[in-house]
Amino acid sequence: MKIEQNKVASIHYTVSSQGTELDSSIGKEPLSYIAGHGFLVPGLENALMGKAAGDQFELEVVADEAYGQRDDNLTQAVPKSMFEGIEVQPGMQFRASTDAGEQTVMVLEVNDEEVVVDGNHPLAGMDLFFSVSVEDVRDATEEELAHGHVHGQGGHHHHDGECCGGHGGECCGGGGHDDCDHDGCGCGH
Repeated sequence: MKIEQNKVASIHYTVSSQGTELDSSIGKEPLSYIAGHGFLVPGLENALMGKAAGDQFELEVVADEAYGQRDDNLTQAVPKSMFEGIEVQPGMQFRASTDAGEQTVMVLEVNDEEVVVDGNHPLAGMDLFFSVSVEDVRDATEEELAHGHVHGQGGHHHHDGECCGGHGGECCGGGGHDDCDHDGCGCGH
């Protein structure tokens, strides 16, 4: 069976940029996703289409097909008073409401009056190099398609990568959800 729209694919991957490894599933559970649902960065998801279990390949994904180019307009100084009661430090991440909806911002700098935050994905502007092994391809269940993500045994998700993928500013794709509440899906999907 080949990877195509609405098939569940399980892959092992290693992703790096400029010779530095950023994330890997090696030694962990493979990353499982529903093909064609935008869970992975576009360049990787497109390259996986048509592949089958046992296929291995390497791929360079340019920034425009990964997390896009950096946008300097997404970096801004906000009043420190917005973080009342929190000891804000560089590297901390927060969810922020913007005109474009909710997004994750990272603290770059803190001074007496202001906090400089960056709404760019940490990998924006970077070309990514992937080494991928397709472990399994299967049909998605009706429940998985209805919820928009893969369910494992006992309702557990198999997407705990943090660097190469799509939603929530995560990497290869995971929201890091452990359980799925089937009444409302409880996973933000």
